[in-house]
Amino acid sequence: MDWVWTLYKKYITKQLTKAGAAHPTDDELEQAFLKALSESSVTVLVQEPWQNSVRFKGLARGPVLEMMDLIHDPMGYLFEHYGGGKFKLNFHQGWHFVATQNFKPQGEPRWQNLPEIEF
Repeated sequence: MDWVWTLYKKYITKQLTKAGAAHPTDDELEQAFLKALSESSVTVLVQEPWQNSVRFKGLARGPVLEMMDLIHDPMGYLFEHYGGGKFKLNFHQGWHFVATQNFKPQGEPRWQNLPEIEF
């Protein structure tokens, strides 16, 4: 889960600084991270060819806490559920964008016939 902390660190630090904690302690950072994570969602998108270009097709969205298998082993989860491809995970806390991370598991794509999620 260290990779998720790396994504959230700048966002959390900025939020704490705005709230008046100019030099947040490690404990304050950890508590703010856990709170933000509990309020966050993650969207799974895959890059697909589209009209001589590319677009990102939404495959799944849900609360981070309900997608912990994805958090603990993103490459394994993505390959198991969708096969190979170029995936993007977008994290949001409420309406606030937190960060994105890309993954590229190798293998046959199995996501192509899956329906696209509504945004």
